[in-house]
Amino acid sequence: MFAVGRRALLVELGDLAGAQALHAEVLRRRAAGTLPAVRDVVPAARTVLLDGVEDPKGLAAEIRAWEIPPLTADAGPLIEIPVRYDGPDLAEVAGLWGVPVGRVPAIVGGLELRVAFCGFAPGFGYLGGLPEELRLPRRATPRTAVPAGSVALAGEYAGVYPRSSPGGWQLVGSTDAVLWDPRREPAALLAPGTRVRFTEEPRT
Repeated sequence: MFAVGRRALLVELGDLAGAQALHAEVLRRRAAGTLPAVRDVVPAARTVLLDGVEDPKGLAAEIRAWEIPPLTADAGPLIEIPVRYDGPDLAEVAGLWGVPVGRVPAIVGGLELRVAFCGFAPGFGYLGGLPEELRLPRRATPRTAVPAGSVALAGEYAGVYPRSSPGGWQLVGSTDAVLWDPRREPAALLAPGTRVRFTEEPRT
């Protein structure tokens, strides 16, 4: 489905995988010079927004004719984020997964996640790729302040809080990685399409 504005086109997909595949194809075509001029490409859970488009209706017709390949597992750059598994919800998560607490780092570290989209706070990436059996409910009562650097899980996503903020995700660990630094180029460590692995930080 397409929503057409004067200078923007919103493409609605059936699921997260479809949105990720379209986002990757848009970036590929733009890099190859075969995409009409687009100022911003903004993916979300089920949509991709193309903003700053000269002819949104024409682009919508073009996209309808595209053959969009599924996203391959090795597409996109890979970032490894070292994690200390010291989160206050670690034991609860282990219980929900039916495993010993000591198994959680290996389970999380064995996943390769992908930034589906960004939002909530500058530098916060929604990392998709959690299999169905590892998906967790949000906490019944959100915390009023989650510390910056908290590694968290909820639903089909994982994420790292770039700054202290309220939140209801399950906290399994923490990292010193800087997710957002306006003095850095780019300011955000994580961008849509980036693959992410959480590595266990050696104990000192």
